[in-house]
Amino acid sequence: MRIDAHHHFWRYTTEEYGWIDEAMASIRRDFLPGDLQAEIRSAGIDAVVSVQARQSIEETEFLLEHAAANPWIAGVVGWLPLVDPAIGKLLEEYAARPGLKGLRHVLQAEPVAYMERRDFNAGLARLREHNLTYDILIFHDQLPGAIALVDRHPNQVFVLDHIAKPAIRSGAVEPWATHMRELARRPNVACKLSGVVTEADYKSWTYEQIRPYLEIALEAFTPARTMFGSDWPVCRVATTYAGWVETVERLAAPLSADERDALFRRNAARAYNLEPKERP
Repeated sequence: MRIDAHHHFWRYTTEEYGWIDEAMASIRRDFLPGDLQAEIRSAGIDAVVSVQARQSIEETEFLLEHAAANPWIAGVVGWLPLVDPAIGKLLEEYAARPGLKGLRHVLQAEPVAYMERRDFNAGLARLREHNLTYDILIFHDQLPGAIALVDRHPNQVFVLDHIAKPAIRSGAVEPWATHMRELARRPNVACKLSGVVTEADYKSWTYEQIRPYLEIALEAFTPARTMFGSDWPVCRVATTYAGWVETVERLAAPLSADERDALFRRNAARAYNLEPKERP
C-alpha cells in the first residue's frame, strides 16, 4: 500500500482561488475525486490525504463529504478557526467526524508574528485532546518562527508541508538547510516531500536542480519522518502526477525496502492515524 499524504480538491472560482495566477492558468478549473482517482490508479497509489485549500469551515465540510463518499480518501487535514474563543466546541464537533485527521492554517500568508499569537497557540494546544495533527505551511524564511512554534508545543504532532518552500529558483540553499536540520531535531515533526517543483521554474526545472533540496530534507528528517505528497493538482503546472511519483521514487531508490515503505506509507499512516483503506 502507498499513500499520497498531500493533495487538494476544489471547485474553482476566481474569488476563492486568486492565488492561482496566469502562470498557473492550466489549473483554473474544478478538480474532484474522479479526476484524482484516475491519476493515483495509474501511479500505484492506494490512498490519499486531502488538505485544505480555503480557510473556511465550508472547506472542511467539503473535504469530509468527499472522504465519506470515497473510501480511498484516508483522511482530511481541514481548517478551523484556531483563534476563535469557541474553538473548543468546534474541535469537539469536528474531531468526532471519522475523516478529520488534522488541521492547517495558511501561515505562509501571515506575518511570522501570527505564530506567536496567544489565541492561535491556545487553539493549537487543544489539538492533542483530539489526537489531531497540525500541518505547517510556510516559506523558507519563516522557519525560525516555525521552530519557536514547535517548541511551544513539544507534545503536538506536526507535519511540515513542501519542505518549507526553499528558494529553488534562485538556487539558494542556506539558511534554509541549517534551519531544516534544526527543526528536524524535534522528534514530533515530520516532513512532506511535496510542493518542490512549483518552487522551481515550471518549464525548465530538472531533477539535478531539485535533488539537493530533497536530499537535505531526507537527510535531516531521515526516512523515518519523511513522507510522499503530490500537491496535486498544483503540481500539474510543472509536472504530471506520475512524473512526481517517479521523481520521489528516484530519490528513494538507494533506500532499503523498509525505508521506502516508511516514506510511501508508514510515516503518513502514523502521523495522521490512518486506517487501512480499500484500493481505488
